[in-house]
Amino acid sequence: MKTLMRLFTVALIGWGCTSSSGNGVTIPKDDSLDYYPPTPVQLDKKVFRHYFREVSRFFETGLLARGFSGGILVAKEGNIIYENYSGYANAKAKDVFTDSTATHIASSGKTFTGMAILRMAQDGLISLNDQLERFFPGFPYPGVSVQMLLCHRSGLPNYVYFMPKEEWKNKQVTNQDVLDYMLTKKPNRSFTPGRRFNYSNTNYVLLALIIEKVSGLSFPDYMKTKYFEPLGMKHTFVYSVKENPDVIVSYKANGAVWDNDHLEGTYGDKNIYTTPRDLLKWDQAFYTDQIISRPLLDSAFTPYSNERPSVHNYGLGWRLLMLSNGKKVIYHNGRWHGFNAAFARLTDEKVTIIVLGNKFNSRIYSDARKSYDIFGDYLQDGDRDEEDTEITESSRKPASLQKSTPAIARK
Repeated sequence: MKTLMRLFTVALIGWGCTSSSGNGVTIPKDDSLDYYPPTPVQLDKKVFRHYFREVSRFFETGLLARGFSGGILVAKEGNIIYENYSGYANAKAKDVFTDSTATHIASSGKTFTGMAILRMAQDGLISLNDQLERFFPGFPYPGVSVQMLLCHRSGLPNYVYFMPKEEWKNKQVTNQDVLDYMLTKKPNRSFTPGRRFNYSNTNYVLLALIIEKVSGLSFPDYMKTKYFEPLGMKHTFVYSVKENPDVIVSYKANGAVWDNDHLEGTYGDKNIYTTPRDLLKWDQAFYTDQIISRPLLDSAFTPYSNERPSVHNYGLGWRLLMLSNGKKVIYHNGRWHGFNAAFARLTDEKVTIIVLGNKFNSRIYSDARKSYDIFGDYLQDGDRDEEDTEITESSRKPASLQKSTPAIARK
């Protein structure tokens, strides 16, 4: 195992693109959007050493001692205080994990889709109050707004459950396939729009389609030109079955390869590959107002589901922990097959915690969460995260459906 300590520095990067959408909307090029990343203030040596000792002791006696394969990065005020890569990107070829190994971050990628939609709203290209019929004529679920998709209050059924594997033999489901299935088969929605929170990957598949419809670009190209390249995220991309055939595989806890299935082709809800260092650049971008205005960013970090008292909540593309002592954690975990991702922002202390793995290990979530208390009083009491408990399709599927459809990994 090799531990790296390095200060976080990034070059000045240009920002902006112009394109004409299929709706005749022009996305403006704004030269004022050159991205100047915040320059980290060098930590006091004693402070740095204190946190390095605490963080390294925590992970090296915990997660890293239990077969972890992937990357860990912890930063404070933009300074990387702990970085570690362990295990194999490809066990058969003995390719070791490195700081440039791009890993599937599953639902953690919803933070990118959500921010892209908010930016389009800020630029006046869409409104969060827009009904989906604006983008998808004949959409058979009235009353669903863009904002409801963002905060999972749409009531739309989860495509992971209603796209049966038997109907997609030797073919990958795409975002358009999901929409077409909803238009023609009209699977029952879960509840009236806005009534309550229910996490559904369908919401973010549709948001990615909205981005494509408004921008005139494919979602992978839009994210590359609008975010990944301007932010210097050189190892980050949206996965395409045809264009990225050589991505790393994921593994079951016993080391067996986790085979792909018919749902590898959808994006917006998943399918972003990145590295801990690139994800730190994404995190640091939100300490400026150059990507999105402060009021709109604050709205993304506001809880929208308060009908049931809980420390857990959801903003616009972000999960939230609203603790009784006033602390707030802005985060988004994810899982797809054997890929596990934990991405947390402790904004009071300006701490970033990133753990990405490609061999199934539920400790990724619990250990990432427990590490919060190294930096502040985050009241960690052993409660399990959503991605820790909702591991399989059957665990969240209505009981009437569980016997008829084999369980698959969730996102």
